[in-house]
Amino acid sequence: MTFIGLDGFSKGWVAVTLDGDRRSIDFISDISWLATQRFARAAIDIPIGLGDGGVRACDQLARKKLSPHGSRVFSGGRRWLWQDFTDPDLANAEAERRGQKKVSRQLWHLGPKIMEVDGFVQAHRDLDIREAHPELVFLRLNGDVPLPSKHAEEGLALRRHLLTANGFSDLDDWLTVRRARTGAKRDDVLDACAVALVARDCVGCLPEGNAPRDALGVPQQIWV
Repeated sequence: MTFIGLDGFSKGWVAVTLDGDRRSIDFISDISWLATQRFARAAIDIPIGLGDGGVRACDQLARKKLSPHGSRVFSGGRRWLWQDFTDPDLANAEAERRGQKKVSRQLWHLGPKIMEVDGFVQAHRDLDIREAHPELVFLRLNGDVPLPSKHAEEGLALRRHLLTANGFSDLDDWLTVRRARTGAKRDDVLDACAVALVARDCVGCLPEGNAPRDALGVPQQIWV
């Protein structure tokens, strides 16, 4: 069976495919690439299942689990933010008018990718595509011991070690030769590997049990 993990970067997506003992990596420009692949399940590091209010139980649970590094979870995605506005200040003014939390600049700039995936998921409900968060995966692989920041060399080295121990024998080549001139960063490659493990294993989810669903019936659940 084939499983795919995806993580976004400035020019597209890092896609890591697990097929038995085979590991492969692709740098793709558009999420529609998934429709050309044959896979049992895919996991992606992006919010899936958006509400009008911006509050999701899965985000709150993920922040708690990653404490004291809960800020690694971007929350507050709402379809209307990017459907109705092109200016973050105007979008935040509307959020205030509605009595909602403002959107951060980091999350705002993820909007195009969030909407890209949202549209794809709605159009391909026959495909098993799940939301994942790489930091939750690395926490699990590290025995629930919090990790240093992935933006520090120590943190990158630990994440690389954990992935190598889980079968990613070509990781050094991916981080150097394959990544060169793609625009992807080292942590983008590592994160895509982590969520590929989620696609394959699906050992747990936040929240557990039946997932809450948004107004369009899309589940709001983060798999780990």
